[in-house]
Amino acid sequence: MMDDPDADLVGGIASGDPDAMRRIVMAKLPRILLVATRMLGDKGEAEDVAQETFLRIWKHAGSWRQGRAKFDTWAHRVALNLCYDRLRRRREILVAEAPEMVDQGPLPDAGLLDDMSGERVQRALQSLAPRQREAIILVYYQDMSNRDAAEVMQIKVDALESLLARGRRTLRAMLNGEET
Repeated sequence: MMDDPDADLVGGIASGDPDAMRRIVMAKLPRILLVATRMLGDKGEAEDVAQETFLRIWKHAGSWRQGRAKFDTWAHRVALNLCYDRLRRRREILVAEAPEMVDQGPLPDAGLLDDMSGERVQRALQSLAPRQREAIILVYYQDMSNRDAAEVMQIKVDALESLLARGRRTLRAMLNGEET
């Protein structure tokens, strides 16, 4: 069993130490925001997920057990579960009447946006199956090892590698303009 670098801070949070909580938020917020933004494709929703993640960390720090999972893995799992809850709610929204149809065609300046800040990649990521998107985000955007990402996703490493391979293949096809 290896020592978790966050164990002392989590212990402080479990004891109600606001300084320990501030330090965890400062250390983990950028990565939690990134994973939530990539999963949801919406910065506002990602901020809500990050806030809820840290609220749950504050309330449940005492339930984290060193040795069962690294704290970082546990925190990512909390954030990803919250993302999946939001994605499920998006699908479950029932409406009384059909929404107005908005022109889905590209805006006149759409070509300019494609070259800026990886929006094409972000749109392609949002089109992936959720588990493939989660695997790609954890490994490529969160710089997790395959083993750590598989642990966060609660799957075996070979299953993660399969998700990564399918996700990369689908992304490549989408970004090259091929039909998937």
